Amino acid sequence: MVDYALQRRAAIADVAAGRTATADACDAGTYLLQAASYHGRTTTRMCPLCQRDPLVEVMWIFGERLGAAAGSARSADEIHRLADAISEFTVHVVEVCRSCRWNHLVQSYVLGTDDASGGGRRRRRTASP
Repeated sequence: MVDYALQRRAAIADVAAGRTATADACDAGTYLLQAASYHGRTTTRMCPLCQRDPLVEVMWIFGERLGAAAGSARSADEIHRLADAISEFTVHVVEVCRSCRWNHLVQSYVLGTDDASGGGRRRRRTASP
């Protein structure tokens, strides 16, 4: 698992210090905002920039064996089912504020089965974000 907490803190500090414009940090696109509404999981953490709303985490999946599903947002349940059926894919967790459009990659990790056929033992799993 790769945790992007240090980069996140640096990005927030850059906005607070004026090195990065708020508009540049709060640039979530329409697709990400829609994914947050449909597939996102609301957290207890408030947005670090606007402090108006709790952050929503969206999980995106990437991998050659995912076919048309690659590069899409999915719910935790869908990702767990895919982990039992697909040999290997990567999950990227992005936090987003639906009010000010702040967004940042929080973590990434690999899931899937151990064998290339997709039906074998499950690969080591990380705790759900």
